[in-house]
Amino acid sequence: MPSRRRFLLDAPIAALASSWLAHGANASDAANAPGGATGASKAASAPAMLRRAIPSTGELLPVIGLGTADTFDVSPKDKEGLVPLQGVVQRLLASAGRNAIIDTAPSYGDAEAVTGELLTRLGARTDVFLATKIGASGRDAGMRQVRNSEAALRTRKLDLIQVHNLVDTATQLTLLRELKQQGVTRYLGITHYTESAQDELTRLVEREKPDFVQINLSVTSRGAERRLLPACQAHGVAVLINRPFQDGALFRQVRGKALPEWAADIDCTSWAQIFLKFIVGHPAVTAVIPATSKPANMQDNLLAGMGRQPDAATRERIAALFA
Repeated sequence: MPSRRRFLLDAPIAALASSWLAHGANASDAANAPGGATGASKAASAPAMLRRAIPSTGELLPVIGLGTADTFDVSPKDKEGLVPLQGVVQRLLASAGRNAIIDTAPSYGDAEAVTGELLTRLGARTDVFLATKIGASGRDAGMRQVRNSEAALRTRKLDLIQVHNLVDTATQLTLLRELKQQGVTRYLGITHYTESAQDELTRLVEREKPDFVQINLSVTSRGAERRLLPACQAHGVAVLINRPFQDGALFRQVRGKALPEWAADIDCTSWAQIFLKFIVGHPAVTAVIPATSKPANMQDNLLAGMGRQPDAATRERIAALFA
């Protein structure tokens, strides 16, 4: 099996398609082919990305997106440093197509500015579902962050703004509801990255019913499955998943280990795809947003949104590998 680092660094989308079509792509896959300015020309040959609906509107999102924490924190003027990041975004757009998710935040250093620069270069702002966050205390500070994010991302309208890590949640949710009414953002949400916050997130889902929740979930960190994910399903809240690889710890656990033979049954050719499909296999999950600065890893991640997905029994079989 190919390793994470070596996986299809420069393979074109059409070549990837033949592998997936051999595993049973069908007419419904073709009908759901990626769109958007960047992906449209490849739609006829590219394998289809699974899409899931935002419960509050029915709008469809591809199940694999892109996070930018750490990986996109380079200078927007660093021409050499931007080259691989542009490759990452290009691969995302080519495979995920319309509404490709890019998630960022003011606290991610220069990630917002880099995202804005790359989307401008590629003429791709309308192709992406662009999400950022507020991580400030007080209404005025929250509003300043929103304006700064608009400037850095070079847009006057955001698809999703989230209260970052439950900082001054009540104040910022009030602000975000006003901004949603004004058309500054189309959706609002709340986020955290640790299991210790999930009880509070569950209470907020039940009381506030935000459009989105962004949380951590992985094959070795499953706390959200107990109460939070069922609450999101019950109240019609979309779910974005961060930290799917436990900040790389999962790759260290499987270093040098071959994939199980049954990985082929869910069309997996790498451990990254197994980790991501474990998450996508949960019916409450709308999309996963792994971060990367490497085009080859982006391509590997994207394949997790294609082909056969694990059912509940297969998810438990995956988890048993790490019990």
